[in-house]
Amino acid sequence: MPIDDVRTQGTGLPVLLLPGGAESCEGFFPGLPEGLVADPGCQVVLHDRPGTGISTADGSLAGAASHLNSLVDEIGAGPVVLAGQSLGGAVAVLFAAAHPEKVAGVVLLDPTPINDARVCARLERAMRVLGALAAVPGPGGLLSAAMRAATRRAALRARLRADCEAAMIRTGGADLPRLARAVRGITALSQGLREDALPQVPAVVVTADRAQDSVVRRSHTRLAAAFGGSVVCWPGATHSVHLDHPDETLAVVRDVVTRAKA
Repeated sequence: MPIDDVRTQGTGLPVLLLPGGAESCEGFFPGLPEGLVADPGCQVVLHDRPGTGISTADGSLAGAASHLNSLVDEIGAGPVVLAGQSLGGAVAVLFAAAHPEKVAGVVLLDPTPINDARVCARLERAMRVLGALAAVPGPGGLLSAAMRAATRRAALRARLRADCEAAMIRTGGADLPRLARAVRGITALSQGLREDALPQVPAVVVTADRAQDSVVRRSHTRLAAAFGGSVVCWPGATHSVHLDHPDETLAVVRDVVTRAKA
């Protein structure tokens, strides 16, 4: 089946951007596509997989790796560099485990810990509850309004670059029932993930500024080691590291793309 709504910028080594949650790829990584096309020069691929963004097709996390494999085949773009944030980072790991021969490099931006089944189980349970609550008229509206207000306050406090501030504020309007569906099945996928199935490629895992002995930080360290890559952490970095440290994020992706080209 043909895959719709694929947008590309530039030419050269393909870089597949994978946004967090169920967000659309368009505008999720401010300045990153343009920056990569300019230097070191590559083909940036923007696409909303089924069940996310502006896609109208049904999809699941379990089918994400297979869908992206079909996408890579259809546009003749392989191997690719994967750059994913949060749940997009987890999708990048799942794709790399299922299709290692199609991966040239990996950048994971505070990825969901897909290699820790207990964390994934807690996430899936929490999102199931939030998604159900958000679907109830009245309480759901109040929850959505509170999320939008909290995200706006956080964006203003962070003193972000204007385009990054706008991108963060957009995430505050997330469709919680859709987000709950986007993470459905993540526990089983985590339980089936084999870190030793991941390819040895140029790789960087960017982790938020949290305690080194935290569960998430330890999972990120294991992921980096599985890819043969490194972990980086910038002072003050939050889960939205691509927005509060956009220049550093661009530099990391450029480095991985350059090494993948070589």
